[in-house]
Amino acid sequence: MPLLVNGARVDLARPTGDMIRAHPHLEEKAKLLRSQPAQIVEPKGLLYVQQREFAVTTPKDGSVSILGSDDATTCHIVVLRHTGSGATCLTHCDGSDTEAEVSLIMSSVKSLSNSTGCGRLEVHLVGGFNDDRQLSQKLTNQLLRAFDLQPEDVHLVTFCVTELNDREEQDIHFPIIYGIAVNVKTAEIFPATFPEKGPDEDLRSAHVLTGAPLTNIYDAKTEQLRIGPYFWGPFPHVDFWLEQDDAQILQNLSTSPLAEPPHFVSHIRSTLTFLKEHPFPSRSLFPDRKPRIYKKNEEGLWEQVCSDKI
Repeated sequence: MPLLVNGARVDLARPTGDMIRAHPHLEEKAKLLRSQPAQIVEPKGLLYVQQREFAVTTPKDGSVSILGSDDATTCHIVVLRHTGSGATCLTHCDGSDTEAEVSLIMSSVKSLSNSTGCGRLEVHLVGGFNDDRQLSQKLTNQLLRAFDLQPEDVHLVTFCVTELNDREEQDIHFPIIYGIAVNVKTAEIFPATFPEKGPDEDLRSAHVLTGAPLTNIYDAKTEQLRIGPYFWGPFPHVDFWLEQDDAQILQNLSTSPLAEPPHFVSHIRSTLTFLKEHPFPSRSLFPDRKPRIYKKNEEGLWEQVCSDKI
């Protein structure tokens, strides 16, 4: 039932530093992961997962072979995998409702592993750093606690979070790994960056900025990426925020202003502009209340399909 490391239950009453000292192989594995240069993952066969999204699939998937996410500063990227079925889930957690999110990803992996008698659930946690507000540490503890509350055994295999993912430069702390990918076929996990984060990057980011809960974006049975329908009202003070300079946006709309990747502000501006252009998505984006559906084409790239062809 609990969260296990090498078959022993994790003692969550003790600080995470004690856990690392008690299981030095976790630190060794984190060191090995940190030492790898980030691979550039091209769009072919990739399903990119944004903040507060998750996707789950199996090695049988003919469209998606890589799940990935990046731009995590205080956020953590979680990979949950069943070793018997190979069902793999990747999510990008920000601490908004960790317990509910862990239950959701557990259910999603189990739903694709029901017919598998053997195997175990393994979890990999990557992200965060020693940030001033200790948001990373808080999220690490929330995730450990949430997995420990699950009715099934969950084995912690990779633990490259917070103090184990931290580097310091001129008294400023940064994450070492900002993004990871998992190969669904081989189970390999590696540091990664993604030139393409679509489709519908601004729409999906707008969904998060307006306070969305964790959302499943992929149907492994039909091999379809399904975005929406999403609904929100006019974003408060959107004109005010768009008038601010880069420093103000960075200071006020980031959990860790000094550690953000260089494109953070342009990404936020793009999302705010999208929210200004679409104050009522029920009218402009989802008038028929149906999701925007994408499938991989022969080149391995996402292509939108008409809902009447489904």
